[in-house]
Amino acid sequence: MHLITGAAGKSGGVSRSVVEMLLDKGEPVRAMVHREDARAQRLRDLGAQVVVGDLTDPRNVVDAMTGVERMFFNMSVSLDYLEATAIVCATARELGGYDVIVNMSQMTVSQMTLTSTEESHQQWLHWLSEEVMNWSGVPVVHIRPTVFLDNPLFTMLARRSVHDRGVLPLPFGTGRTSPIPAVDVARVVVALLHDPADRVGNVYELTGPEVLDMNGLAEHYARALGRPVTAQDTPHDEWTRQYLRTSGLPDHVQQHISTMARLHREDRYNRASDNVETLTGEPAQTVEQYIATNPKLFGG
Repeated sequence: MHLITGAAGKSGGVSRSVVEMLLDKGEPVRAMVHREDARAQRLRDLGAQVVVGDLTDPRNVVDAMTGVERMFFNMSVSLDYLEATAIVCATARELGGYDVIVNMSQMTVSQMTLTSTEESHQQWLHWLSEEVMNWSGVPVVHIRPTVFLDNPLFTMLARRSVHDRGVLPLPFGTGRTSPIPAVDVARVVVALLHDPADRVGNVYELTGPEVLDMNGLAEHYARALGRPVTAQDTPHDEWTRQYLRTSGLPDHVQQHISTMARLHREDRYNRASDNVETLTGEPAQTVEQYIATNPKLFGG
């Protein structure tokens, strides 16, 4: 039995995609969701066993993890991330019998130390969570995706400007990046759950297939949308005020996205890896392929 947490995320999100891919392979899936709603019912309709619970409630976590051998631990950006991690590890140790827990982390952990101060609070929680999982002795594989192409940086916050003015506003300066779609991260998770042998204890960094500056990103948008799109280097403070502060996103999420934008400007996301292709047999989608597949994100 596979347990997938965070499964009620948006359609196309990592956990939701993992559930769908596993079910397509005929694998038994238990999907953990935070509340009973239409998204939970859609998972049942797909064939998943759905459990409703809170990852910070040990009773809920024990119920969800009992009878499971392989797990994907994923959770949205949350102040409770570290608490949830500790409870999952304690439960796995108590129950025993786990083959693997695939842990969703993020790329900048590899550049962080115990005393790092330049990263977001969420990135710090990911660093600590990896430490906790390693200390616990559970059979864990860490995946560290770079920034998601589905991230508001590239979609929600840029949508109106791309649609109305053909301008992609980003505060990246000369920084380069290799964003990855969530669905390609999901393919890696499925591969690791399917065959964890000799992979427990490993860390896999995941990126898109090409490292691009802002102009390169805009060229991909333009080709995918079939109309001119140009990059606009916007000062970080101005971008935060004009695009992020008006987004309605929670403060913790805004702080995380703002930090990612700044770290892009500092070239911290200038990374490349072929792990997606190595683990799944197919490369990650390009920015152009992702935008062309999702034109409605920009009014197409």
